[in-house]
Amino acid sequence: MIFKVYYQERLNEVPVRENTKTLYVEGESIVDVLTKIADRGYNVEFVQEVKGAYLEYEQQNEDFKVLEI
Repeated sequence: MIFKVYYQERLNEVPVRENTKTLYVEGESIVDVLTKIADRGYNVEFVQEVKGAYLEYEQQNEDFKVLEI
């Protein structure tokens, strides 16, 4: 499954919509994804599974790259 992770780059950074970044990670579950990116020091706001029509839409974005850890 592919998950979209919304995050801030630093753990001590207050979430501000304009500074929120996203990344796509392949994993078995939300817990699996959080475990895979735990060492990166991100302040994770939200993790969402991407599938079906939503995945097709996201794949059309030029910035769509799935991080396989």
